[in-house]
Amino acid sequence: MGGARRPAGRASVVARAGAWRWAPPWPTATAGVDFLVLLLTVVYFWLAALAHLTPRHILVAGTLIVAFGGVGLVVAHRQPRNRLGWILLGWLFLLGLGGIAGPYAVLDYRLGHHGLPLGPVAVVLNNSVQLLALLLAPLIILLFPDGYLPGPRWRWVVWTYAGLVACVMTVAAANAIAPVADHDIRLDSSGNLTSSGHLPGWLANPPAWIDAVVVVGLAGIVLSAVGLQVLSWRRATGERRQQLKWLAFGAAVTVLWLIAMLFISSLPIVGIAALPVSMGIAILKYRLYDIDRLISRTLAYAIVTGLLVGAYAGLVLLATRVLSVHTPVAVAAATLAAAALFNPLRRRVQQIVDRRFNRARYDADQTVAVFAARLKDAVDLDSVRNDLATVVQQALEPAHMSVWVTRRD
Repeated sequence: MGGARRPAGRASVVARAGAWRWAPPWPTATAGVDFLVLLLTVVYFWLAALAHLTPRHILVAGTLIVAFGGVGLVVAHRQPRNRLGWILLGWLFLLGLGGIAGPYAVLDYRLGHHGLPLGPVAVVLNNSVQLLALLLAPLIILLFPDGYLPGPRWRWVVWTYAGLVACVMTVAAANAIAPVADHDIRLDSSGNLTSSGHLPGWLANPPAWIDAVVVVGLAGIVLSAVGLQVLSWRRATGERRQQLKWLAFGAAVTVLWLIAMLFISSLPIVGIAALPVSMGIAILKYRLYDIDRLISRTLAYAIVTGLLVGAYAGLVLLATRVLSVHTPVAVAAATLAAAALFNPLRRRVQQIVDRRFNRARYDADQTVAVFAARLKDAVDLDSVRNDLATVVQQALEPAHMSVWVTRRD
């Protein structure tokens, strides 16, 4: 007799590779999560419009919701037994809860809608839950790509990190609760507190050594998580190595984008979506092996852009300061010169970058170029066929290859 069928809406525990793993109730769980994410999104944008939040503030929240929420939903649907998809959705729920609390508190305490239910709770949540989401973000890096710890020895690291986060959250919650308890709630346009109540004891002035221990501990554990992934990348091969490349690429783009925003205030925050998107591609293994080409193209265009900007600025300064040509012609000439340099500079830089960062593609291009040069002088069909098979094998390394030749008399 066959085994009894497992009910579709009940959570189950499955064994894989000798370890017990929890399988979420599918599809009931994902349907409920889909509804919850949609509800949070609609409620946030509705409250943000009522509270007259700035477009930049709404763009930040929208980017986080679409990027992390979208990736979490796709992973939960495509790989429901992958914990990381559910972790991303839980992290998004914390972030969304804090995001909704902000405009709700603004409506209650700044825009005259006094007496809204749970107004003080919204003030506390807005000034604490978002910090909690930020502090939990490094765990996503540590648990990449399947949501499981690298080994049992990392459990004490997670518990230590949880203890440090609890210390930070205790102080943050106390700082948010004190003005509420003193009935002295003053908020800025985003719902952040601008007043501080009377905190009891060491919460008002914690010893400096406690601050140092917490900061050093948090920074050390975060760096350990990053270092673990770096070491894993050095030892990994095949798909695992490509997954870690996607993670590193997304993290690098996000960090560089945030640094650029410090100097260019008008730069939109959409660049931070690179991290969740790259994680989603790595987890789902979608176009996994395109990462080498993506890295080489990104580096090449970044270098070309920098060189062209430098050349353009240099030509403009040469024309206006040295040659004293103060007419629009000087700027137009510099623009035309930069445009003329683009294609040859891009080709040269792309070759250099491919040679260093995408060696497989560079070698394949060189092999094809040499074959094309030999093909001009080839007259024997059998030698061309054998040469073609050799070139394809060297350039693409297929598992199987066949060549059909049709002769026409």
